[in-house]
Amino acid sequence: MDSDKYLEGQSMQRPPLFESDSFIYWKNKFETYVKSKDLDLWHVITNGDFQLIIQNSETKIDEVIPFEKQTNDLKKRLAKNNEAKMVIYNALPRKEYERIFMCKTAKEIWKTLLITHQDESIDNVFAIFNTIITSLKALDEGYSSKNYVRKFLRALHSKRRAKVTAIEESKDLTSLSLDELIGSLKVHEMIIKKDSEIVKVKVERKSLVSHLQTGPGRNTCPEA
Repeated sequence: MDSDKYLEGQSMQRPPLFESDSFIYWKNKFETYVKSKDLDLWHVITNGDFQLIIQNSETKIDEVIPFEKQTNDLKKRLAKNNEAKMVIYNALPRKEYERIFMCKTAKEIWKTLLITHQDESIDNVFAIFNTIITSLKALDEGYSSKNYVRKFLRALHSKRRAKVTAIEESKDLTSLSLDELIGSLKVHEMIIKKDSEIVKVKVERKSLVSHLQTGPGRNTCPEA
């Protein structure tokens, strides 16, 4: 089948299209895609740009290699910096691009995406947890269904440790149902999300004002 007949994001010539609702799933697909294409690109995304700086053997001072003195091999490596940015751009919808357009490097873009989307929602975590429990039951009919609440709490990301501790201290986990726990966590998640959105709007507004005042040279993305 002709590659141009594939839908965008399904062809091996294009990276998987970004999925904010299934970020971990997309992240793993994207990483596999990039590594299958070029390991140098993944190195740039996770470790930072290849540099055109060399230490002067006499002065021991870092110096920028002028273009006319750059070897073809070095130029090819430097081109990987822009290729790494482009492979991420090609996977993002416009809404996400607007979030990272001021990032200068692929590493900054990737770090911004991780910070923004890495933490999975309670619904996603519960879906994964439920799938695992169902599979365990299928493999072992005698699998105990006790302590689901404790098991689920242990499965949560460390970012939710404060809420988990509060629940453990205020609730009787032996009588707390899993549904009640999920409900409590979702309410807390909604509050955190609302607060986060307020902060994000303020930061983006401040960044935009700063960008307009100082010009495109200012970088508001996470430091590499």
